[in-house]
Amino acid sequence: MSESGKRALTARSFLLLLFWGWSASWGQQLDSGEMIFWAACAACHGYDGRGQDRSMVGFEQPLPDFTDCNFNTREQAADWHTVVRGGGPARGFSEIMPAFGEALTREQIERVVEYLRGFCADPAWPRGELNLPRPLITSKAFPEDETVLTTTIHARGRPAFSSELVYEKRLSAVDHVEWALPFRFAHPAEAKWRGGVGDLALGYKRVLIHSQRSGSILSLAGELLLPTGDKARGFGQGVTVFEPFVAYGQLLPSEGFLQFQGGVELPARTDDAARAVFWRTVIGRGFAQNNGDGRYWAPMVEFLADRELESGARVLWDVVPQLHVTLSRRQHIRANFGVRIPVNRTAGRPVQVMFYLLWDRFDGGLREGW
Repeated sequence: MSESGKRALTARSFLLLLFWGWSASWGQQLDSGEMIFWAACAACHGYDGRGQDRSMVGFEQPLPDFTDCNFNTREQAADWHTVVRGGGPARGFSEIMPAFGEALTREQIERVVEYLRGFCADPAWPRGELNLPRPLITSKAFPEDETVLTTTIHARGRPAFSSELVYEKRLSAVDHVEWALPFRFAHPAEAKWRGGVGDLALGYKRVLIHSQRSGSILSLAGELLLPTGDKARGFGQGVTVFEPFVAYGQLLPSEGFLQFQGGVELPARTDDAARAVFWRTVIGRGFAQNNGDGRYWAPMVEFLADRELESGARVLWDVVPQLHVTLSRRQHIRANFGVRIPVNRTAGRPVQVMFYLLWDRFDGGLREGW
């Protein structure tokens, strides 16, 4: 073991011994989250939640600042519970965070986690419980710092596949920007395989309303699609399109959730592309292994509708069953696999196999947290 590892182990042992001494002395007084925090956490994290100076605790790694709302609100309470119960390694973090699963009951852990999350004094920041699993197509209401690569493969009809790289950046408690660049490869009947970029999308999203009590979040967003793709080759629409939309998320009983997105497509020139409306609904349920401490699974179904705003146009319906799953212990690397199936007017509309890989950059690098 390295010298720093020995120091961390010694410090962890001392902290646990100190906590057990305090708990034996204080007995029933450790029922409140504040008293549990003072007894079990403050020696490292500071009584104000900002973290003790590294020279005082002997750790080379800086301690988190619980008063930083950008850090405090990101994850669900269940992830905080896991780290308190199993220590830092339970979520791929540093071993200097000891495990309190044998020293604290689940009720005590819930109370202390709620107390330390209260160090964020700004209610503008939506809590991580409202950060619902990302569907394959429907936009979420929660602002993110994610990079997502989505691939779509035609399972019926002429061979074709496409990939879209999305980069999202959270600017504040409620503001989020993103860009998305698609790449498409197709094999038409009269030609060999050909490929190219599609239409570049630039987006902005702002959270309007969020409530931890009701389990709901509502955002207003807009995307600008620039005609960077070659329309003649089927890689773009050939016209600038503005897409304003609303996105909504709702927690349901028994770890269920619902998401909705609805908006309009407004091309700069209707001679090149038609105006249209779209709405998308997602219903799903989350499952976490090992009583909440293990891998997270979320089967869900998307229902997609699109209708051109022209006389006689019909609504096109698709259904997308899918499975979202975490890959890393830190749960910042995720995947989703599904199939997009046309429900009506199926002629010329292929069945598509879809999947994505997602990286939540705020939680660490690609090689961390495994």
